[in-house]
Amino acid sequence: MIQQVEDPAVEVHDLTVTYHKKPVLWDIDLTLPRGAIIGIIGPNGAGKSTLIKSMMNLIPHSSGYVRIFDSNIDEVRPQVSYVPQKESVDWDFPASVMDVVLMGRYARLGLFKRPRKADREVALDCLKKVGMEAYKSRQIAQLSGGQQQRVFLARALAQEAEIYFMDEPFAGVDAATEKAIIGLLREMSEKGKTVVVIHHDIQSALEYFNWIVLLNMRLVASGPTQETLIPSLLEETYGGKLTLLAEVGNLMHKKEFTGRDKR
Repeated sequence: MIQQVEDPAVEVHDLTVTYHKKPVLWDIDLTLPRGAIIGIIGPNGAGKSTLIKSMMNLIPHSSGYVRIFDSNIDEVRPQVSYVPQKESVDWDFPASVMDVVLMGRYARLGLFKRPRKADREVALDCLKKVGMEAYKSRQIAQLSGGQQQRVFLARALAQEAEIYFMDEPFAGVDAATEKAIIGLLREMSEKGKTVVVIHHDIQSALEYFNWIVLLNMRLVASGPTQETLIPSLLEETYGGKLTLLAEVGNLMHKKEFTGRDKR
């Protein structure tokens, strides 16, 4: 089930990506709606990180093309924000929390310009939104994993982008941080921002996202969560190895009847 949308935030057409002549993504064709919180789900090695990096033109395509807001990525780069996996970041880099968040303002500063008072005010406001303003002078290496993730989210917010790509932002964080992050993502979506998240927990995906992309080197499904996150498509995505299939089915059944009771 691959649902196409009109006036998409992202359009991917016939995208194939190879490493050392070996396909990692094969013939991906999809559109993603504006203003949605979108979850990309699939097994390890499915090409999820490769897909969002390809969307941002951080890695080359073997074939196909990507359009963001109906434009080439280079034309809208300041409108695009990226939160990488924590494991890919050098946390020993000597920078304070405020320094890291101010990096989100660089695209607006231009070459060789220094952050202004207004930029620092935006950065501080973003730290407040993630509950990290008290740590603004702390070295980033001194923070816990959950605190580091909050700071990287604040940096993304400081960019004031229109679309956000996040690579497993909930990985290794405590329950309070996860709750804070999803709350912020919902606020961003309500303001018309588009959020694309790589995620691994299927049960929380039911609650967190209103659009789901199921991926395993090829596109299995893309569409509204209730139509896409179903046992048959999950089985196709995970090759029948997913032990949560029955549980997910029960959750969806329960959610459906809870919704009926409210009507």
